[in-house]
Amino acid sequence: MLAYFLLCLTTLFWAGNFVLARAFSMDIPPVTLAFVRWFVALLILLPFSLPVLIRHGAVIRRYWKRLALMGGLSVAGFNTLAYIGLQSTTAMNGTLMQSSMPIMILLISAVVLGEKASFKQWGGVALSLLGVSLLITQGQLGLLLSLQFNPGDLWILCAMFVWATYSVALRWLPKELTGFAFFSVTLLAGNLILAPFAYFEMSSADPIEWNVELYGLVLYLAIFPAILAYLFWNYGVSQLGAETAGLFVHLVPLWGMILSILFLGEELKPFHLWGIALIFSGIYLAVISGALFKKNKSV
Repeated sequence: MLAYFLLCLTTLFWAGNFVLARAFSMDIPPVTLAFVRWFVALLILLPFSLPVLIRHGAVIRRYWKRLALMGGLSVAGFNTLAYIGLQSTTAMNGTLMQSSMPIMILLISAVVLGEKASFKQWGGVALSLLGVSLLITQGQLGLLLSLQFNPGDLWILCAMFVWATYSVALRWLPKELTGFAFFSVTLLAGNLILAPFAYFEMSSADPIEWNVELYGLVLYLAIFPAILAYLFWNYGVSQLGAETAGLFVHLVPLWGMILSILFLGEELKPFHLWGIALIFSGIYLAVISGALFKKNKSV
């Protein structure tokens, strides 16, 4: 029971990450927000991470290029692109498009790695892409022909693609590293990658007016959707298995809609409902039904 509860909290934290980033989008630049968030998380974890990094030093040196790429995609890439997108799109759109990740993972696996997909899976991909198209065109599919999109939605879509790429690349994770060691080294690598970009952004933007709310934002983003979500997610996977835990990711759009309406006053429109319905239908066809079939076949 605890595992289910913690997985629900994890998805709530992830949704809160997008909603709060949108709420403070005018108060702190996106790259700076990403860097400060992960730097604070690194400082909090440093007493625990440092001995682990030292203990795995030989493995880290051997695979440093691979680990730096992983840190660049996950820590430095995904949230930074999402925060840039949230400067000009709604938190609701941002969280709804997170549900496209399983489809992107399937697409990358099929196109890049040559993994075979069934006709039903490709049908699911098509449905989900139609749902994403509804979201980025706000229900006006005719905009696809004129290529007039909200740039924020395209940034979010790029963020989803980066995270999907990272998820596929996890198959090359060095087996010698523990989960916490991997998180620690990617956290360090992501901070090193983000630092010069954040410095350049801060030097060219207006000074940030730090106040209690901004400090609270950074602490929330560092503690809840970063550190606690990582710990809770790992516990849920260890107790329930990756396939069952993975289904909880689809709660993120639901939490996102609720939080966006309650705290940001965003309006739920018909194209949101149609978009998420098509994405979920596509996910069921392309991902969930296939996993259930394999599970039943093996019983």
